[in-house]
Amino acid sequence: MSVPIIPDPKPRRNRASARKAGTAFERGQADYLAVALNDDRIDRRVKTGAADKGDIAGVRTLNGARVVIECKNTATLSLPAWLREAEAERINDGARIGVVMHKRRGNADPSQQYVTMTTQTFAALLKGGTL
Repeated sequence: MSVPIIPDPKPRRNRASARKAGTAFERGQADYLAVALNDDRIDRRVKTGAADKGDIAGVRTLNGARVVIECKNTATLSLPAWLREAEAERINDGARIGVVMHKRRGNADPSQQYVTMTTQTFAALLKGGTL
């Protein structure tokens, strides 16, 4: 007697589906910020390889300092690694601020996603992009 194989009810994410989800998340966040901030310069950034400069381009503080946004759409949080990545991308871009925007599980609304940064970055943001 053979045992029936029960399919996994939740398919696993593969490289292609992860890339597609990440791209959709970046696009949704860039579109939301462009409308919310009334700034048509904000858009999803073209990938630049080794000298990555973040996922969303054209974001600025009130006084015009550039902001690098690293987007993450994954179920597993890796905040320290993500913040290091955002900092490296901030330096690559010559920006003043680097933050991580990450997916809030169970909520697809772009306005309700999370943004993580260090306290130093938060202070710089509150001061208009300078410390």
